[in-house]
Amino acid sequence: MVSANKMVLEDNSTPAVVFGCFGHHDLGVTRSLGRLGVQVYCVDKNRFTPSFLSRYCRGKFLWDLHHASTEEMVSFLMEVGRKIGRRSVLIPTSDIGAMFVADQKDRLVDQFIFPDQDAGLARSLCSKRDMYYLARKWDIPTAETAFPKSRMEVHAYLETARFPIMLKPIYSYVPGCLVKPMIVVHTPQELLNEYDTNPLPDNLMFQEYIPGDEDTVWMFNGYFDKHSDCQMGFTGRKLRQSPPHKGQTSLGICLKNEEIENTTLRFMKSIGYKGVLDIGYRYDARDGRYKVLDVNPRVGATFRLFVSENTMDVIRALYQDMTGQSISPTSTPEGRKWIVEDLDLFSLLRCRRAGRIGIGEWIRSLREAEEGAYIALDDLWPIAGAFVTDAGKMFRKAHLLVSRLGRTSTMHP
Repeated sequence: MVSANKMVLEDNSTPAVVFGCFGHHDLGVTRSLGRLGVQVYCVDKNRFTPSFLSRYCRGKFLWDLHHASTEEMVSFLMEVGRKIGRRSVLIPTSDIGAMFVADQKDRLVDQFIFPDQDAGLARSLCSKRDMYYLARKWDIPTAETAFPKSRMEVHAYLETARFPIMLKPIYSYVPGCLVKPMIVVHTPQELLNEYDTNPLPDNLMFQEYIPGDEDTVWMFNGYFDKHSDCQMGFTGRKLRQSPPHKGQTSLGICLKNEEIENTTLRFMKSIGYKGVLDIGYRYDARDGRYKVLDVNPRVGATFRLFVSENTMDVIRALYQDMTGQSISPTSTPEGRKWIVEDLDLFSLLRCRRAGRIGIGEWIRSLREAEEGAYIALDDLWPIAGAFVTDAGKMFRKAHLLVSRLGRTSTMHP
């Protein structure tokens, strides 16, 4: 399922550190650079994370970056750098990691190489509230959003609200706290109940729901140099999501969209963005505009969807730029499909119940995908890590459900 490796680096002697291995995109980073002969080291708390099992993982470091203090994190990474023995390209894969690297760049620069991103900008893009106002400032279309600070402001919002409404966390991760995932509500009472029961109401935002199926959801992946010029950029569309209509891409396709490309380039140039970018849009048929929903100042989960004919992707562009090499030219991989095997299976199970897809259609989509997130003939062991990780998630969900049912039966004998 993986195309032949056509790209050759002028110099692959600089190691790379994948900072956080939470799923399939970090495995994609490990494989993408590892196949070019780069020594790739991975950091995560889960010893069964798929990247740790990859043949392209030169070394692994167990560490929980979500529950460490800033000083602990800096000390840990500096020790990683000393053990590797030379400066390495540092690649954060989460918002927390991206903000940390931008915040601590002056302390990390002796051991690591990374884009010189402004710390305030990184934090603004990781915050959906700050990103919303940033987009409005630069006249970038975005979904109407409200950020109530009290129940009184919620009631004021409801006076003019149009349902359904999407309730989203402003920050996807808050240290030491449970962040509830995005949910769609259809009535004022449902919205009030969700607000009242949310453990972090200050982290909650209300966003208008833009109608449409998966075919309205678009993505941009690109790499911006030190001058905020886009050295490579791709656009594509979600074919299926997990969960359906509101989750991660489980099946995607590369399609050129000049309007999204031009909007993104104008936005990033205006704010002075540098580095790898993943950004999501939704087409609003009501006014005919593509509206930005999320901006991720880091490598995105779908980056391996966007691979050109000469096997270039945004991580390879990052590596070449950070090591002083010329970025290889690219072309848009029109029609290329990429699948996340486990997520798409879960999507199939949900969509079948709704009568939206059959087994035959799903099997055909598997055959059409040029690359899978986990399955690769040259690197099979990560599949075992994905299985163990998925089994652990299902066990924890089942345990939580049983606990809730137990509490309910105790309260209502």
